[in-house]
Amino acid sequence: MYFIQTSKDLLYVALSFCVLWLTIFTAWLIYYLIMIFRQLYFSVREMRQRFNKVDEAIRAFKEKIEHSASYLLLIGEGIKKLVETAKEYSGKKAPKKKK
Repeated sequence: MYFIQTSKDLLYVALSFCVLWLTIFTAWLIYYLIMIFRQLYFSVREMRQRFNKVDEAIRAFKEKIEHSASYLLLIGEGIKKLVETAKEYSGKKAPKKKK
């Protein structure tokens, strides 16, 4: 009662081992491909979060600049009035020189 009686039986045993190793290799390959795609997914998600944070920071900076610009106009008008008032005040107090 031998397991291998003909060369055809030997061929079937060799093919069985080849199919077994091919199946193991394919399963290993699929596992690593899935892990690569998983890492890629997490990397893309992290980059998307970072881009959102940068976008929020730029938006906040832009809003601050816009609000500051509106205040700068008011501050400029106030300084202009202050300079005019100072000129009027100094003009009344300073003695005029005669030529």
